[in-house]
Amino acid sequence: MTTMGDRVLNVSLPKIGEKSLFTRDLEDALRNGGVDFVVHSLKDLPTALPEGMAIGAVLEREDARDALVLNEKFKGKTLDQLPKGSVIGTSSLRRTAQLRRLYPDLVVNDVRGNLNTRLAKLDAENSKYSGIILAQAGLVRMGWESRISQVLEPSNIMYAVGQGALAVECRSNDEDVLEMLNSLVCLETVCRIIAERSFLKTLGGGCSAPVAVHTELGSECLKIKGAVWSLDGATQIEDNRQCSIEPIKNKKMTTATSNNEDYEVARKRIRLDSGSSSSTPATISGLSKELIEKHGDLLKKCPFYNSHINGATGNNGDNGNSNEECPIKIPVGQDVMGKCPFFDADSEVKDDAVKEPSKCPFSSIHKQIEDSNGNIQGNKRKCPFNIQEYSADSVDDNDLPTLSTDCSNLFCGLYRHTCYPQALFESCEKLGTDLANDLVNKGALEVMAVAQNLIRKDIK
Repeated sequence: MTTMGDRVLNVSLPKIGEKSLFTRDLEDALRNGGVDFVVHSLKDLPTALPEGMAIGAVLEREDARDALVLNEKFKGKTLDQLPKGSVIGTSSLRRTAQLRRLYPDLVVNDVRGNLNTRLAKLDAENSKYSGIILAQAGLVRMGWESRISQVLEPSNIMYAVGQGALAVECRSNDEDVLEMLNSLVCLETVCRIIAERSFLKTLGGGCSAPVAVHTELGSECLKIKGAVWSLDGATQIEDNRQCSIEPIKNKKMTTATSNNEDYEVARKRIRLDSGSSSSTPATISGLSKELIEKHGDLLKKCPFYNSHINGATGNNGDNGNSNEECPIKIPVGQDVMGKCPFFDADSEVKDDAVKEPSKCPFSSIHKQIEDSNGNIQGNKRKCPFNIQEYSADSVDDNDLPTLSTDCSNLFCGLYRHTCYPQALFESCEKLGTDLANDLVNKGALEVMAVAQNLIRKDIK
């Protein structure tokens, strides 16, 4: 799904004037029951989540540091070695302020878009950018480590709150989903994240203020350093704190099976009820099995589900060894949620409204609409999957899931599973709060207010 942050690329993030730029559209789907959980880059999640939402899991954190990616003609250099006046691209006020403070001879310009877009702007023949600053974690996840020219140490350039971590958000009272997500939790990462988000929440900052952190977790000690800057980097207010915590023993993911099978073996043993009276479920082979493994019960909504099952159970005389492919050739993992990329937004469209019929995976099965007497009604087609965007207007109020208003077990939005001690979460949260208050006493709020006023003035 695309979000406002993905769609509005010609305006810098602080100037858009909206919170939850990369999360609101996803949370609408979650709130309306369209999805059961959503995955975010944690640094995109505001410290205050919408009512009824919770971060059910934070995965093990990638390296949180920033990285410098250079234009080919400057390959091998570092920020210190770039010529005076070199242009560095970033959409982050945090990075901008630190770069202006440490490298006053460099010019910082805004650059927006996903990784592909930013790298394309950097690599363009007439590119104005000598380099761009990106989160190292994103480059690593995409397998583009080779593009990194310099890893920026937090002793010079501190990183964003939550950077490098993935968060899974769900409804805070969805016990089944929360239980499932518990196996993904990295407790070491959670401790650092709670302290960082508590720090940012107390300051009241976001993408509209230059705020950064650096956390380190030892066997019995959690350390956090935080800072706030003016937009030009001339003013810096920083401090650090630490607290003692009980030695952390992270839960290991365990998956019980009836035969105590290895998890990977159990995962691959895919069986579904064929709908017959037989008590033995059918084993699906070939691509059909792969689709079921990827999509689970969702595949039962496929209009071709029964044909897959019939082929796999031997009704075609092949003793259950059918390798029948999906007749509409849907790639495994095909995303068909949200607005259809091939047809206009309406579920029913005229033929001449089709955007790219040759590329639509459902083009061969779009059926003409019939009335109650079986008469063809015009030349309209209807997508058999009834693709729709999950918005408040598209869902009946009676179908909306019930949301909880209880936030007693949430720590800056992170859900505390009962297997983890509450005192640990409270200590991490207090650490971030105390550090933020230290910065407030040094004048951090005044510096942030000036920055935000300058941004508003620039917008006008």
